[in-house]
Amino acid sequence: MAGLDTTSATIEWVMAELLHNPEKLSKTKRELEQVFGETGFEPEDSTISKLTYLQAVVKETLRLHPTAPILIHKSVSEVDICGFHVPKDAQVLVNVWSMGRDSDTWADPDSFVPERFLDNEKDFRGEDHGFIPFGSGRRMCPGVALANRIVHTVLASLLYHFDWKLADGEKSEDMDMTEKFSITLHKVKPLKTIPIRK
Repeated sequence: MAGLDTTSATIEWVMAELLHNPEKLSKTKRELEQVFGETGFEPEDSTISKLTYLQAVVKETLRLHPTAPILIHKSVSEVDICGFHVPKDAQVLVNVWSMGRDSDTWADPDSFVPERFLDNEKDFRGEDHGFIPFGSGRRMCPGVALANRIVHTVLASLLYHFDWKLADGEKSEDMDMTEKFSITLHKVKPLKTIPIRK
């Protein structure tokens, strides 16, 4: 269940951010046409790895809307952090949502700017402690590799095969992007879109 809910929530957030930012959607679709245009859609690891802008879009979405906004870790030893004493075996709640919007780490933290991930090495595999949507260390999500593959493949397929418009005549600038905090982070108003076969 954990893999289904988190994966579908991430895909919904990516689609919502792209439809809310049409210029980013156009840029993503152009990249898909460049990579798959001549050979046709073949979502293999070798071709998905060429989709650098789509990868940046997913990272930026995970920064703004981490699927699990609060991670629970257990301290393995006694430690002092920023003047706070953390005893061994204490449960520590890590606010990943707040980390992604920290202005000391991110320029213009509340804006959707996938380009910030094009020219740096930040990755979500737990090595960069300013960006850990899947956790880090021994408590890192064991499904990160599978989630990474599924999310990129599904998004590439949805965006390559279809054009999208918002339902009920909604305009991109009027979209409700309010978040609902729970174990996983969802949109308060679920995304409603209409696929248009190209």
